[in-house]
Amino acid sequence: MQTVKNHLLDVGCSEKTAEDVDRLCAGGKLDDALHQMKVIRCNLMEDLHEKQKKLDCLDCLIRQTEKEIKTIIER
Repeated sequence: MQTVKNHLLDVGCSEKTAEDVDRLCAGGKLDDALHQMKVIRCNLMEDLHEKQKKLDCLDCLIRQTEKEIKTIIER
């Protein structure tokens, strides 16, 4: 069975962050651990949104380039 620390490491948390949250859980400070996990989740969502913006921009560039190629071919 994986520990809280292992799960947090799997999602990309630093060793220190994973240990801190794991320690909170082990010490019975579940409210504090939950808060920290929600902060981590929020940060991951921000990263996800930033990457989505980059993908959207790249998709737009790809569509524009495909249109240019099609226009050249049709000439």
